[in-house]
Amino acid sequence: MFTVHPNDDFFHSLKMQSIDGRIIDFSQYKGKKVLIVNTASECGFTPQYAQLEELHKQYGDQVVVLGFPCNDFGGQEPGSEAEIATFCTKNYGVTFQMFAKITVKGPNKPPLYEWLEAKDKNGWNDQIPSWNFCKYLIDEDGNLVKFWPSMVDPMSDEVLSAIKS
Repeated sequence: MFTVHPNDDFFHSLKMQSIDGRIIDFSQYKGKKVLIVNTASECGFTPQYAQLEELHKQYGDQVVVLGFPCNDFGGQEPGSEAEIATFCTKNYGVTFQMFAKITVKGPNKPPLYEWLEAKDKNGWNDQIPSWNFCKYLIDEDGNLVKFWPSMVDPMSDEVLSAIKS
């Protein structure tokens, strides 16, 4: 385990694998707000992909959307990375950055989700995803500033106001 103080900018030190196998260096997100979402293709909240894409297109100058496919809830993301990418593009025209399938709960979650879910690491939040399409907002300096559960739409007034502030 590791301990990160909220000011240490842990977020921008991360590197993770994209859905097409490239390594994405999170340092490229310095100075930008980032919305992190755990996604699934066979969920009641799956239509939020359309809103996430709308957010990416309309507010991409203000926030970067990062999608993390996950099969932790109800087995609702059973596909391979290639199948997930095809599904997202074909059904929702997704162009925002998607990552390789991960686990967001339990011992095998990546350091990103360890940080997002632990108050002693991120400074305030201990909410773990309760289902698919939970959202975390990171500010320009790499601090976790907001958490929204699945039922909060990506284009809702509360999300948009947090992004615009």
